[in-house]
Amino acid sequence: MDELSYILNELGEHRDEYFRAVAPPIVQTSNFAFSKVADLRKSFEDEYSTWLYSRGLNPTVEILRKKLAALDEAEDCLVFNSGAAAIFAAVLANVKSGDHIISVKNPYTWAVKMFEVILPRFNVTVTYVDGTLTENFAKAIRPNTTLIYLESPNSWFYELQDLRAVAALAKEHGIVTIIDNSYCTPLYQKPITMGIDLSLQSATKYISGHSDTVAGVLTGNRAMIERIFNSEYMNIGSGIQPFNAWLLIRGLRTLQARLERITRTTWELVRFLQQHPRVEKLIFPLDPSFPQYELARSQMTGACGLLTFYLKAEKGSTIETFCESLQHILMAVSWGGYESLILPKCAGMPPEAFDAADPAHRSLRLYVGLEEPDYLLADLSRGFEAIADLS
Repeated sequence: MDELSYILNELGEHRDEYFRAVAPPIVQTSNFAFSKVADLRKSFEDEYSTWLYSRGLNPTVEILRKKLAALDEAEDCLVFNSGAAAIFAAVLANVKSGDHIISVKNPYTWAVKMFEVILPRFNVTVTYVDGTLTENFAKAIRPNTTLIYLESPNSWFYELQDLRAVAALAKEHGIVTIIDNSYCTPLYQKPITMGIDLSLQSATKYISGHSDTVAGVLTGNRAMIERIFNSEYMNIGSGIQPFNAWLLIRGLRTLQARLERITRTTWELVRFLQQHPRVEKLIFPLDPSFPQYELARSQMTGACGLLTFYLKAEKGSTIETFCESLQHILMAVSWGGYESLILPKCAGMPPEAFDAADPAHRSLRLYVGLEEPDYLLADLSRGFEAIADLS
């Protein structure tokens, strides 16, 4: 049996229970009724094992949970209404007042907001480290360290952490590990199998694949997932709605095919950009020029369609002209949908702050979608032609 095909197409689906429909129905209900007081009482006592109220569990969401847990080779899963909500619940569930967190430098924006704005109110501190060296985590451990937060690769410059080594270090000290695995998806990296406790991802991206749904996923062992469900998940009220869960189930059907096509196209664009005279440097985890290439190969089986390149430019306006000259590659945040996207780093700063001597200021993040390679290559060429005479 092709395990992946089974997960994407069959796992969790019991068609005889819903009129033999090929696509599972959207159980669009807020509430579930009981004919016996004893059954209702049992649901109050253990809402994690039954249908009571869709703020908690719902049959449509249950199908999705089973599939996503299986993809991660995890025991259980919760699905949230955003990736930020998954981060919030996972972190909050594993810290208390006075605790200390170690995080990789420059994690996702809303992880930073939690670490620097919310948690300090409760006397929780955070130390940021260069996660490319495992010894940096070891040096940062304190007696009150309870959590290590990872993001491998990250979503701009793709720094990696040695997941097996960090997981082993954390277990020696009784520290919980959490990783943001949005870049790879469970198809190309399985952190749980490498010893990480909790793996999360933005399902808005590749899981959805259609740029029409916002969601987050958190997987781990059943005991921890149930504990998060009974506290942070239910209290915050951040569970996904049945219709959005159904959209994610739909997205999963084509996940493997989409990633394979995106990967093929990405390599054509990588070769094009590496040879272009206006590109100073290209960053892509599975390219041999990547500093952590061997580590990437050891823990990732693919790298999908997100890459970064430094444009040779002396002015921020040159980068703006390049992006604004593209006709088909959209300028937008996020990634993982059907459409190709570009995001200039300089858009996140005032124009007067642009410093051409800083390569990061000249960086552009390109997401490769499902369009034909020649269509995208022609559009990139259009952008380069527009700045041919600009410095």
